[in-house]
Amino acid sequence: MFNFGNEGGETFEMEAAMQKALKKYFPIFVLPTLLAFVVSFAIPFVLGFYLSFNSFTTVIDAEWVGFDNYVKAFTSNNEFINALWFTIQFTTVSVITVNIFAFALGLALTRGIQGTNIFRTIFFMPNLIGGIVLGYIWQIIINGLLYQWEVTLTFDPKYGFWGLVVLMNWQLIGYMMIIYIAGIQSIPAELTDAARVDGASPWQYLWNVIIPSVMPSVTICLFLTLTNSFKLFDQNLALTNGAPSKKTAMLALDIYNTFYGKTNWEGVGQAKAVVFFIIVALIAFIQLMITRRKEVEA
Repeated sequence: MFNFGNEGGETFEMEAAMQKALKKYFPIFVLPTLLAFVVSFAIPFVLGFYLSFNSFTTVIDAEWVGFDNYVKAFTSNNEFINALWFTIQFTTVSVITVNIFAFALGLALTRGIQGTNIFRTIFFMPNLIGGIVLGYIWQIIINGLLYQWEVTLTFDPKYGFWGLVVLMNWQLIGYMMIIYIAGIQSIPAELTDAARVDGASPWQYLWNVIIPSVMPSVTICLFLTLTNSFKLFDQNLALTNGAPSKKTAMLALDIYNTFYGKTNWEGVGQAKAVVFFIIVALIAFIQLMITRRKEVEA
């Protein structure tokens, strides 16, 4: 009555034809993206790594100096070391606070609160504001508060540090919240029902069901907050510009000041940029390994 033989054969032939067409035209489709990647990333990266071993003012007048630039980066003054330590402290605090508050908000806004969509939109909006604008906005706000005690953000490094932490939290919490909400809403209903049947308390439900289930979201949010915190530049430039005495300068700002603020130090600035890339890549890789292992365990 029904003939499935021909239909199966035709489907197989169509799939084979599609695979053949994909193999044939794949280079054509991938070529524009590959060219853009090579021109805008691969070539500049390799050239930048090479220039870090040279003394130069332009690309065409580079003179090989070996590891001198790297030695200068760590020994000429303490600015790079101070910026590295300041960045590590800032990143540690920001990653913890951003993710705790974002997860808490995500949890609250999946409880069926009235006006949830409005709150999600409001919390996400700060992420749409540019870094320079955001830095100047918060500089006015925080200095307006500190003026009551006759100090400013640049009076003491601790004010600049916590000002940057507040700014980072205000900008990123809403973005991370959306990711956590997606993870929480994807928890299977069977797990929730099983927890209710077993009489799990809210705390037990949080630790044994919600957190293990949203570990992929945790991995993404930790990676984004970690890399964004380490790479922070425009907000740092606008909020404190490294003051006082460059004690609130983060790595990206220190590299910028070295490259553009000192004559014949372009090579040292490039060496700092290479070290910066290695540090961020290594820390991000370790973080991904640890959290992905937790995903598997969960």
